[in-house]
Amino acid sequence: MIHESAKIHPSAVVEDGAKIGSNVVVGPFTYITEHVEIGEGTEVMSHVVIKGYTTIGKDNRIFPQAVIGEENQDKKYGGENTKVIIGDRNVIRESAQIHRGTIQDKHQTVIGNDNLLCVNAHIAHDVIIGNHTHIGNNSILGGHVTVDDYAGVMALSAIHPFCHVGAYSYIGGCSAVVQDVPAYVLAQGNHASPFGLNLVGLKRNGFEKPELRALQKAYKELYRSGNTLETSMPILKEMAQEWPSIQRIIDIVENSERGIIR
Repeated sequence: MIHESAKIHPSAVVEDGAKIGSNVVVGPFTYITEHVEIGEGTEVMSHVVIKGYTTIGKDNRIFPQAVIGEENQDKKYGGENTKVIIGDRNVIRESAQIHRGTIQDKHQTVIGNDNLLCVNAHIAHDVIIGNHTHIGNNSILGGHVTVDDYAGVMALSAIHPFCHVGAYSYIGGCSAVVQDVPAYVLAQGNHASPFGLNLVGLKRNGFEKPELRALQKAYKELYRSGNTLETSMPILKEMAQEWPSIQRIIDIVENSERGIIR
């Protein structure tokens, strides 16, 4: 079903069964298959491919050559009807690739709202991206990766499958992340190591000095005290009673499957 206000270029192919919302624009030579749903106000530019059981929300901008909902690269994938779900107001730049999920994990790849996915970013199967993130040029998010709200993964960085990148953290360019990155941490290198807090990002997002000092104290306890994680956790939990934002650090440490960067 195509809304009467949608503008579909004559050279675009939109299969029967696709749902195209009001004021959607579909550019030339774009291909959209039957189970795709696109919300109102979204702009799909030229030469885009959107396949599978893909749902895209409102007011997104999808640039040329992007591929969304294609079969994933997991050898276990057998053609199952897994999904891609994308929220609102995302910018998906040229040649970005977003692959559908697998039945062995979440069944879906999910991208929230207000994210920027830069040129040639690769979002693999079962990845979960929150809101307001920045995924840089040519960066790679391996299968089953989670990236929390307001995190940044800069150009040419690679995140190993099953890793968790915490909220407000920042991965410097050309980094290789093979373990979880706690919230608020600035990480860089191959393999990525912690280099303090992402103070610039925190200040830009409204964190005030008292809370920043508390987060710095938590960082020092985690990385500079010389204590084991078992010793540091009770101290961080006590700090979180006054500053709930510290709980984001605790959650990643306690739920980590691959361990945190050190």
